[in-house]
Amino acid sequence: MSETPPPSPANPQKSRIGLNRVWHALGYSIEGLRAGWHETAFRQEAVAAIVLLPLSLWIGRSWTETSLLAASVLLVMIVELLNTGIETAIDRIGPEWHDLSKRAKDMGSAAVLLSLLLCAGIWGAALYQRFLA
Repeated sequence: MSETPPPSPANPQKSRIGLNRVWHALGYSIEGLRAGWHETAFRQEAVAAIVLLPLSLWIGRSWTETSLLAASVLLVMIVELLNTGIETAIDRIGPEWHDLSKRAKDMGSAAVLLSLLLCAGIWGAALYQRFLA
């Protein structure tokens, strides 16, 4: 009786281990950032981050304030990438209009809006404390 080898996974990343897996995961992450760069909203947020991240070092009065300012900017970019991923997956399913597709896209968009409002609130409070209080 011969043993059949286990089936190979559909995704080769699943069979990688250790540093080889980490190295390939880093490559996939960089590809994701490149794909995000093709989205106008992500490019706008990235340009804002280029300004706001160094500014957070000047505005923040402690490491806690600085990290909160920086994290709020990065959170917007993270949520934008996740929203783009949702929209891309929905678009792959098909171009026709469907209630559930619209719902998923609307919720992703709402998540971006909430992250932007959170970021604006944090930055507004920090600027108020720094210059007006």
